[in-house]
Amino acid sequence: MDKSDITHHISQQFNEELEGVRNMVLTMGGLVEKAIGDAIEALVTGNSELGDTVATSDYKINSLEVEIDEECAQIIARRQPAASDLRLIVAIIKTITDLERMGDEAEKIGRIAANLGEENTVNSSSYSAIRHLGEHARAMLHDALDAYARFDVDAALKVARQDAGIDQEYEGLIRQLITVMMEDPRCIRHVIDIMWAARAIERIGDHARNICEYVVFMVLGKDVRHTTFEQMEAEVKSAT
Repeated sequence: MDKSDITHHISQQFNEELEGVRNMVLTMGGLVEKAIGDAIEALVTGNSELGDTVATSDYKINSLEVEIDEECAQIIARRQPAASDLRLIVAIIKTITDLERMGDEAEKIGRIAANLGEENTVNSSSYSAIRHLGEHARAMLHDALDAYARFDVDAALKVARQDAGIDQEYEGLIRQLITVMMEDPRCIRHVIDIMWAARAIERIGDHARNICEYVVFMVLGKDVRHTTFEQMEAEVKSAT
């Protein structure tokens, strides 16, 4: 085996390692997406058993984060990646941090659902609104992961734009819940729990936007964190 064959072999191994860790991220994302969906379902249907299952299953997401983190550290130590490969690994490390935090938010919603159970002192329209908000956030995560899987900056921009819609939905739901408390003070404790759940969903949307920002960094080398959507869009256009 000559030097070129050895170099090709090492390069192929490296690419397989990168692809393997990328697939682990998608597996972790799938677990988080399911946890979010189950947590919302438990909350709006009063299924305390499902809520408890979500709350006690977060360790699976945490374990996968640790495993991916360790694999990335080993790749950096063994391969000393540069340029786009290094950006990919950095983006992966950041992405799994946001996924783990989404898992924490799903756990919070699960615990709230488990505690509330079938108690229902809030009108059905509020539950309908929180279901819609939750589905919106879950779909945003799904699409962000799809953009990540395909290195698709345009798709990432479209998903990032949706965060403003989630914020508006969240604010509208909070106003609705405040009205419910004013009309019936007996349900204040229950409504506050629902507000915490809604806040957790809103945070999931923020984390999904973060993943979109990492896609931009991974593909174009542009750091668009802590910018408005318009600034993010302008940075992408200037780099393409």
